Amino acid sequence: MKRLFYCSILLAGMTLVSGCDGMKSKSTQTPFEQLDTEHSRRDTTVYGLCGAESTMNRLQLITDNGDTLSLDTYEANEQNKVFGNFSVGDRMAVLLNSDSTAARQVVNISVLLGDWVMDNPLDGGSKVGISLKDGGVAESINETTLAYKSWHLNNGRLEVVVARDEEGDFEETEVYDLLFLGPDSLAYQEGTTLYEYNRPHHNPEDDMVFSPDEDDVSDAFLY
Repeated sequence: MKRLFYCSILLAGMTLVSGCDGMKSKSTQTPFEQLDTEHSRRDTTVYGLCGAESTMNRLQLITDNGDTLSLDTYEANEQNKVFGNFSVGDRMAVLLNSDSTAARQVVNISVLLGDWVMDNPLDGGSKVGISLKDGGVAESINETTLAYKSWHLNNGRLEVVVARDEEGDFEETEVYDLLFLGPDSLAYQEGTTLYEYNRPHHNPEDDMVFSPDEDDVSDAFLY
């Protein structure tokens, strides 16, 4: 009888220890998982200006914090991760490697800014697009069903806040992977959807100002 009593106590003690171990394991894993999720969302983009000592495969970045970095861009060039190239004075957004000696991705914000249009997918005859302005402001171009609100770069991806008419005041953030950026071309992708933009073509006729010839002027004064 005593042996049965002692065995029952021993079994209860083992169960209690096992339960505590389980609780301890669960409580130590959750914070680490939360920290990992927060770290994955943290933007690591470094902003600055392109310095005068930049070359084809080296970017001198004068950061907003006042630091001057000399960054190898060879690997980024090889992987087509230099968007818009760079020249002295351009505003840059850069993702760095672990020891801040090389650029993993370079985005020329000076080239990215401005108006971008494409053929309207609904009729193909008109142009629609987006205007990316300094200070993170975004506006729609000839769009009737959506309104772009703002934009920013987050870990190398373009994020645009948009509001749609059919959803009232509800806003959502669309996230795009950059594919190409040049003076007159921009391409990015959301999932399997590809967006290709160009700069709006300027019509020289818009600058024409009516100027009557001498005969018209003289005839006008005759009356």
